[in-house]
Amino acid sequence: MREVLLESRDDRQHVYLPEKCIGCGSCVQVCPKGELVIGSVGAVARGLIDKDFIEKKKSGACVLCALCARVCPTGALELRTAGKAERDESYLSAAMQPTTVNDKCVHCGLCVDVCPQSCIEIEDRQLAEDGSLRMEGKTKIDLSRCVHCGWCAQVCPAGAITFQKPFSGQFFRDDNICQACRTCVHTCPANALFNKEGKAAEMVEKVSHRADACIYCGACQEACPVRAITVSKSAIIPEMKGKKALEKKLSAPAPRPKLTSVLKTDEDACLGCGNCVIACPVNALYDPYLAAGHLNELDEKPLLEVLNGTVKVVDQDACGSCGTCSMICPVLAIWLERREAA
Repeated sequence: MREVLLESRDDRQHVYLPEKCIGCGSCVQVCPKGELVIGSVGAVARGLIDKDFIEKKKSGACVLCALCARVCPTGALELRTAGKAERDESYLSAAMQPTTVNDKCVHCGLCVDVCPQSCIEIEDRQLAEDGSLRMEGKTKIDLSRCVHCGWCAQVCPAGAITFQKPFSGQFFRDDNICQACRTCVHTCPANALFNKEGKAAEMVEKVSHRADACIYCGACQEACPVRAITVSKSAIIPEMKGKKALEKKLSAPAPRPKLTSVLKTDEDACLGCGNCVIACPVNALYDPYLAAGHLNELDEKPLLEVLNGTVKVVDQDACGSCGTCSMICPVLAIWLERREAA
């Protein structure tokens, strides 16, 4: 597993494990020195930019207090002393009950099918050879990738799986602001967000929420390019040391993601089709008429525009780092590159 050394002082190391990170920003929210930066969450989740969810400033203000590592629900941040990670009940990832499978399991495979992190597998699955009508095998959960969403427990027909979520909270999405870009859908580590297919003449929400699957991590809020989503953590569910102090920090509004990317364009490759201009959620929020495809009937756009037959970036600072423009471009003429965090 890849490791990023964020800070080293004497025999202590602050280490980041990007493959465990879900982009929730809880660490950024509790850092007393503002040393951690989160940005481009949607683009990272979509695999559209070569960077990690989390970066660390180089100001040297970090005091290695370990609050960020303590509140991380997946153990993506570690404080190590002499190379050994601190791990006790003051760390959420350690205090949380692991997702487990007991002997009631019938090895049907439903948990494997629904796991949003693909961290469940059944080894040696076969029909029983003792004459009974059952399956044999061993159901295994990779706890290094589990996000404790409970999908597996919800679908298990035998009630063989137990789990514990990291947070309780509230989810709110403003349908008037949401542009249905699906950035949140692609980012959610628990598959708690989806676009519902409506029937003929049926009004449906742009994005629907599965409350039972939601772990209230806040990754969707960090990823939304138009800030249509608000997630608040009301409590830490596992019993852990110092949780009241962490809950107090988590109850404050989450800091806005930093702009850690830059939009790049290839004028020679661009066809001037305007797909990116129309699909851009920031542009669409500015004027629904533009989102409906009326590319040339508006004189001003906030982020992307086609001028003289090629795409232009009007204002880099308006970008939400979702990468929707690059996903729709037929010739790969627009993309995101990493920008150093300020």
